Amino acid sequence: MKRTLKYTFLLLVVVGIALGSFAGGFVTGHLIPFQGFLDFPFPVAEQAAPRLPTVSAEQNSSTPEELQSLFTPFWEAWTIVHENYVDQPVDDIALMHGAIEGMVDALGDRHSSYMDPEGFKQANEGLEGEYDGIGAYVDTTTEFLTITSPMPGSPAERAGLKPGDLVVAIDGEDMTGLPGEAVRQKIIGPAGTTVHLTVKREGESSLLEFEIVRERISMDSASGEMLEDNIAYIQVTTFGVRTTPELLSALKELMAQNPRGLILDLRNNGGGYLQTSVEVASQFVADGVVLYEQYGSGERKTYEVIPGGLATDVSLPLIVLINEGSASASEIVAGALQDLGRARLVGVTSFGKGSVQNWVELSDDNGAVRITIAKWLTPNERTIHDVGLTPDVEVQLTDEDFEADRDPQLDKAVELIMESTNP
Repeated sequence: MKRTLKYTFLLLVVVGIALGSFAGGFVTGHLIPFQGFLDFPFPVAEQAAPRLPTVSAEQNSSTPEELQSLFTPFWEAWTIVHENYVDQPVDDIALMHGAIEGMVDALGDRHSSYMDPEGFKQANEGLEGEYDGIGAYVDTTTEFLTITSPMPGSPAERAGLKPGDLVVAIDGEDMTGLPGEAVRQKIIGPAGTTVHLTVKREGESSLLEFEIVRERISMDSASGEMLEDNIAYIQVTTFGVRTTPELLSALKELMAQNPRGLILDLRNNGGGYLQTSVEVASQFVADGVVLYEQYGSGERKTYEVIPGGLATDVSLPLIVLINEGSASASEIVAGALQDLGRARLVGVTSFGKGSVQNWVELSDDNGAVRITIAKWLTPNERTIHDVGLTPDVEVQLTDEDFEADRDPQLDKAVELIMESTNP
C-alpha cells in the first residue's frame, strides 16, 4: 500500500469530519469549490479470530495527534481488510469513497450525502442545462428511488412517469436495498440507449413497465409565451446557471407587449441554486425578504429582494402554478410571492423541502459531499419542510386530464386573471 494513497485517504476522511461542522435529484443549496454481512442455513467453516492488528507508526504519524486515538479502530479495520480479505488486491479508492459515504450517512440526514465523481458531474450538468438521461428529477433518499418530477418535454414525461413513482427494478434487476444514488447511476447513460424501468405507483394494483430511450437533455430553464387574451406565461423548469438570463430575456419580450397578467409555472421544478431563487423572485416583487436561512447555532441570514425587477407592478396580476413536483428553490419563490401578497398559488400542495445544502467538492476529483447547513423559512417565517406550500386555489390535474392533454390548473390561472382585470 503506497504511503501517498494512505495520506490522501486520511486527508479526505478528516476533510469529511470537518464538513460536519457546517451542520438531497433536487436541491436547494450552494456550490462550494474545495481546494483542497449472509445468514447461512448451514454451518460455515470458521477460523480462530486473528489477533487484532497493531496500528503502524506510519498510520499514526499520518493522523493528526489529537485524532490518533479516535482513528485507531479505523486503521485497524483498514489493516484487517488489506491483510485478510480473500480477493486481493483491494481497491483503495473504492474503500476511501465508501468510508466517506458511510460517514455522511451516519449523520442520519436524508439530504446530506456523498456524491462520487460521476454523480457529482451529472448533478452539475443538470444545473448547467445539458446531460444524457431520461429527464427526471429524483429523490435518492427514499427506500426506492422516487421520481419527484419529470422534466417538461423529456423522455420521462413522454413515457408517462409521474411524481411519486418508485423505481423498483431497472432492466429487470431488482433495486431493493440498493442506495438511491447507485440506482440513479443505472438510469442515466449515453443518449440513444434504452433503459427499462419497473415502477410502483400509488393506486395501481400492479407494477408498471416503461421502456425509455435516453436523450441529450437540453432545455431552456426559463421560457415564455403570450397566451390568448394577452396573458403572459412564463415557465421556469430549474434554478441553474442559465435561469436568470433566460428569465430576463423572456420577461423583456413579454412585458413589452403590456400583458394583462402573468402566470409563473413552477410545476415539476425540482429546485436548484438558492441564489438563483432569490434572483427569480426579485423579478416579481419590488422589495422585502425572500427567505431566511436558519442555522443550528441560532444564527439567521436574511435574503432580501434584489432591486430592479421587471414585473414588480402590483397592479399586474400574478398567478404561480405549483404541484407535488415543485420542490426546494421553487418553494422559496412561490412561498415568498405568496407571503408578500404578490401572487396567488394555484395547483396542489408542493413537495416540502425546507433545508439548504452546500455542495463541497473534494480534492483530486474524488466527488463531493452534500451537507445540510441550514433550514429556510418564508418571509412570514413559515417552515415548509415535509409540509409543503398550500395553494390559495386548489386544482387537481388527474390522469384523465394528462391523457387528454388538458390542463385545468393553467385554465384556472387564466380564469383568475380574467376575473381580476375585468371591470
